[in-house]
Amino acid sequence: MRLLLKLYAHNSNKLSINHNYALSSSIYSLLKFGSPEFSKFLHEKGYSSSNKTYKLFTFALKMESARLTQNFLTLDSPNAIMYISSPLIDDFIKNFVIGTFNQQNIEIYSEYIKTVFKIKQVEILPEPTFSKRTNFIMISPMVLSTKKYENGQLLQYYLRYNDNPSDTNRILNQNLENKFQAINNIAYQGNGVKLEWDHDYAIRSIKKGKRLSKKIRITKDLENPIDIVGIFCPFSLEGDPDLMKVGYQCGFGEKNSMGFGMAEVIKN
Repeated sequence: MRLLLKLYAHNSNKLSINHNYALSSSIYSLLKFGSPEFSKFLHEKGYSSSNKTYKLFTFALKMESARLTQNFLTLDSPNAIMYISSPLIDDFIKNFVIGTFNQQNIEIYSEYIKTVFKIKQVEILPEPTFSKRTNFIMISPMVLSTKKYENGQLLQYYLRYNDNPSDTNRILNQNLENKFQAINNIAYQGNGVKLEWDHDYAIRSIKKGKRLSKKIRITKDLENPIDIVGIFCPFSLEGDPDLMKVGYQCGFGEKNSMGFGMAEVIKN
């Protein structure tokens, strides 16, 4: 299920560009109003599958009008929208909604900037229809990674738009299949999906000097920030609608609970 929150910044016209971790923390705080036990479980443990853990939610914050000023955003309009999505209706969605009604604010404190958004409205968005070929646009970058040796060290490598499609699809499918198992408590038995990036969009963007990859800094510890690279490009999926639904509800790729991998279905 996906929710749309209409927000209004009422204490400041500044927002840190590195706000993903702070906003994720605010979401856990809202969950506490509905169930402190569930919030603690999700934050500290999460759902396991193939020796990996998943939080099974994603989000994205979009400002109506903002411009980059040094290392923060200047909000030319106080209006914003936030999407939040999870397949865990009884646990996540219900407790999150309880938190929004109790708190009525979302506080983001990142890099010494505190921005308080008043929650004006919460809407349930209708579930899209997933066909054997479905087109998507990204609301937040998709993160796919693997391990590669560089100078004798095994390091994390974040995939880009132009990386080998077989690597992209292998990593994406394994991630979706693990989430499917975490949600349903059964191993995935289908044939998976095949991703194809929108090459026309990519060519137009490259000609205009726009990057298809975005680097976002996670600032849990200001002295040791983590840079994450995600792909921001429309794409199509061909194959199993059940896996498409998993990606839509939980987020595609990794780091979903930090605000990555949220996509919207494009109606044909």
